[in-house]
Amino acid sequence: MPDSRSSTEDSTEAVSGSAAIPRPEYPRPSFVRADWLNLNGTWQFARDPGDSGLERGLVDAELPDRIVVPFCPEAELSGIGDTDFHHAVWYRRTVRIPDTWAGRRPVLHFGAVDHDATVWVNGREVVRHSGGFTPFSADLGEVARAGQDAVIVVRARDSARGPQARGKQSTEYRNHSCVYTRTTGIWQTVWLEPVTDTHVRRPRITPDLAAGCFHVEVPLSGSRVGHVVRGELRDAHGVVVDSSVPADLDLAPRLVLPLPADRRRPWSPEDPHLYELVLELLDADGGVIDRTVSTAGLRAVTVDGKRILLNGEPVFQRLVLDQGWYPDGLMTAPDDAALIRDIELSLAAGFNGARLHQKVFEERFLHHADRLGYLVWGEFGDWGAATGPVSGDNQQPTRGFVAQWLEAVERDYSHPSVIGWCPLNETRQELTDRQSVLDDVTRAMFLATKAADTTRPVLDTSGYAHRVLETDVYDSHCYEQDPEVFGRLMTGLDKDTPFINPQDENPESTWSLPYRGQPYFCSEFGGIWWNPEEAQAADEERLVSWGYGERPRDEEAFHHRFAGLTGVLLDDADMFGYCYTQLTDVFQEQNGIYRFDRSSKLDVARVRAAQQRPAAFERGRDA
Repeated sequence: MPDSRSSTEDSTEAVSGSAAIPRPEYPRPSFVRADWLNLNGTWQFARDPGDSGLERGLVDAELPDRIVVPFCPEAELSGIGDTDFHHAVWYRRTVRIPDTWAGRRPVLHFGAVDHDATVWVNGREVVRHSGGFTPFSADLGEVARAGQDAVIVVRARDSARGPQARGKQSTEYRNHSCVYTRTTGIWQTVWLEPVTDTHVRRPRITPDLAAGCFHVEVPLSGSRVGHVVRGELRDAHGVVVDSSVPADLDLAPRLVLPLPADRRRPWSPEDPHLYELVLELLDADGGVIDRTVSTAGLRAVTVDGKRILLNGEPVFQRLVLDQGWYPDGLMTAPDDAALIRDIELSLAAGFNGARLHQKVFEERFLHHADRLGYLVWGEFGDWGAATGPVSGDNQQPTRGFVAQWLEAVERDYSHPSVIGWCPLNETRQELTDRQSVLDDVTRAMFLATKAADTTRPVLDTSGYAHRVLETDVYDSHCYEQDPEVFGRLMTGLDKDTPFINPQDENPESTWSLPYRGQPYFCSEFGGIWWNPEEAQAADEERLVSWGYGERPRDEEAFHHRFAGLTGVLLDDADMFGYCYTQLTDVFQEQNGIYRFDRSSKLDVARVRAAQQRPAAFERGRDA
């Protein structure tokens, strides 16, 4: 098996092998089949500002414009670059199903379409999906066959101001402060793969470090008498263990793969070892019906009082806030190398992980995080959710929040780099004596996450409005720029009175349920506003950038402030980690360690050095 730190591993290209296809790599690296067809590239396209395309017959019509998928029409890489509002857009492409897929059913996959998608193939509606961050699929077995053409038509609707989850997308025409250019329509890879009538669905791989084994649930599309599921775990030396179970008794057969003691190699940031897991569905005669390949990391996340442990050890989480935006692709990375580079830039600056902030990152990012030993918290894009009148760029919670979030958890469950879940971020509503929709949605998302995954801690809502008393983790956001004042605000854990809400101007209001001694960290701080080109600007009104607090007078002042702020949290034995805002500038928000184009604007070696001394959490309370 290749070295897990190789940046070139698993760059499987589209079946056609055309260098002209953007984002040609395999889009679902945690669940791989050999046969597939990448549908990225040029599609027909039409704007539909009145959302009247269905009535105007666009399902059956040629479309006037062209767009490069998987980039959204607002992105320059799409070939359009139109940042105006798009209430509805249409796509069309004709694809020949390969002759070699005869006897199998073609399945059409979308990595993500923002926000509400309807898909027709050969004039028949095949799937609808709501939610701009999560994947969906359509079985085309009844409408398209091998050797035939499939005419694919997609309509995407996107309300700029409606009550939908949109993360950091601006509801105004222009981006501003910490919200950015909108994304509409297809923004992740579109692809086809063939499956047999009975086939393996995405497995759930659960590491069990204490028992030295993996538990693997293998959902199937259906059962046949005599079928068997076989699993084979491999490392660089070959097969480690294999196991088989009957596939005709359960909807999701369960394999247990025990590792010999001398082949147990825990996954960690220092040694991000991945096993290869081959799953096969066999017929009654032992013939292979379906075969998939996944990766698996053996690691454990534990809550011990106020501590979060990795493999039983205190690993201080030096996290950075990563928004995952790009100048030319917006929410879509221009290429796979850009995903790898973001992780490498973060590691170079001294961070060991990230909060993947306000979007569900494409799965290949998590694949590279698995390989590179990069710790991540999975998050949904729902910043500032509140019920009642909502102003600005805040979002109203809907029942769709829960469904879409569960799709994200299900997609990413098997990635060892994911060490925690955060369904909500900075909900903006005080607690009252009456249960609100936001209270219900927060609790539903927390309980749903706990039901879907019993192996990771769950933070009910990041920021300052905790609404679930039994939340696994408690946190705060604080952008105080003076290290001395910041230090005073961060004290109090020993008295069970952590800092809650810097935005609260009414001391009598209640934003959060009381702290109960959970693990605690400051999950947003810093955000130091630093644009070297504007450093000497005297006229504040002429500044085009934005950031938190007063700008440092020069780079030396930046480093002094950065070291002071991080030092406060490194020296707090009750703090299991922190998350600094942020990895890169994003448009006008210029508080990143790197510029928006990922070029350097700071002495990164000094940023790294400020973080590298052992944290009090790692040394122990009495050190």
